[in-house]
Amino acid sequence: MRILVAEDERFLADLVADGLRAQAMAVDVAHDGAAALERLDVNDYDVLVLDRDLPRVHGDDVCREVTRRGGPVRILMLTASGELHDRVGGLNLGADDYLAKPFAFEELIARIRALGRRSGRPLPPVLHRHGITMDTAVRSASRDGRPLRLALKEYAVLEVLLRAEGAVVSTEELLERAWDEHIDPFTTAVKVTMSKLRAKLGDPPVIVTVPGSGYRL
Repeated sequence: MRILVAEDERFLADLVADGLRAQAMAVDVAHDGAAALERLDVNDYDVLVLDRDLPRVHGDDVCREVTRRGGPVRILMLTASGELHDRVGGLNLGADDYLAKPFAFEELIARIRALGRRSGRPLPPVLHRHGITMDTAVRSASRDGRPLRLALKEYAVLEVLLRAEGAVVSTEELLERAWDEHIDPFTTAVKVTMSKLRAKLGDPPVIVTVPGSGYRL
């Protein structure tokens, strides 16, 4: 999944971003509401983790604008207040979920994953294809019962391919879904990661290269 974290407390933003990246998610960070809207203009995100009290453009206004635009991105609103009227107010603005600070990181991850499953066509948390099983809730993968020891980017690429359900996924889409906005568009990261992933999946090969188009599982 690709996540945008909009949080003005830089330490907390970096802490959340690093934790989500450790879960094989692609994460961008914005420290104010205007920057968040700019990133939402140019990138497709599954989930927006939105601090309510943002500078420049308030988090409430960001939420209103994202809701007005429509689209698949889901909003998890964060706030220092967990009072009932604050939660109801955030949900009425268009947020899909609401989490008060301080929060348990395990709960944040679970809520983001739940929202991510709703951002496009609903898919189950456990994915299956060609003998490959991936449980996104606990970040595990296996092939024909054999556990796969995957690096974070290998896991992220495999998840994108599984979610595509046999459709071709371009290199550009893999960069967008499994990396973040800082990746060099001319990098060989996808090719290198795909080679390592194929080796770990073993025989018979299940990832097909479609010349000029991308990859499919």
